[in-house]
Amino acid sequence: MEHQQKLLSAVSSILGSNDTSLETKLSAICSLLKHEINTYDWVGFYFAKAETKTLHLKAFAGIPTNHTVIPFGKGICGQVAVSNENFVVADVQSQDNYIACNIDVKSEIVIPLFTNNNNIGQIDIDSNTANAFDKTDVRLLVQVNKLISDHMTSNNISINIS
Repeated sequence: MEHQQKLLSAVSSILGSNDTSLETKLSAICSLLKHEINTYDWVGFYFAKAETKTLHLKAFAGIPTNHTVIPFGKGICGQVAVSNENFVVADVQSQDNYIACNIDVKSEIVIPLFTNNNNIGQIDIDSNTANAFDKTDVRLLVQVNKLISDHMTSNNISINIS
């Protein structure tokens, strides 16, 4: 629990820096989480473009992916865009609607990001370890997203998706 508090404090510090864009801050948060939690092999933020019902990758840490745009409903991320609910996958092979970004990925967690009760995006984490995520990860990532949401809302920041 103490480690989580340190991570949340570090996320707050990243968000509090005034000299960088939100995308730069999100990239730093991705790197922080990937570096500090050894089962987090890929960490990324996707943001929704409601008009086209697509998710767009805006920041990540890990191996580059070809999945920079994901339609709502497709894959775990696309399902979260529709359901607005957390999704923890212990074994990605058990999911019919899974999009493989990397053959080494064994488990995935996706937590929606809300501002003003709107699902504007999500944090997506892949692990090369089966069953890598539990309630502790869910709690941490919900809190990370809340910090980001609060930062965006209080500073009137939105993500530009072209």
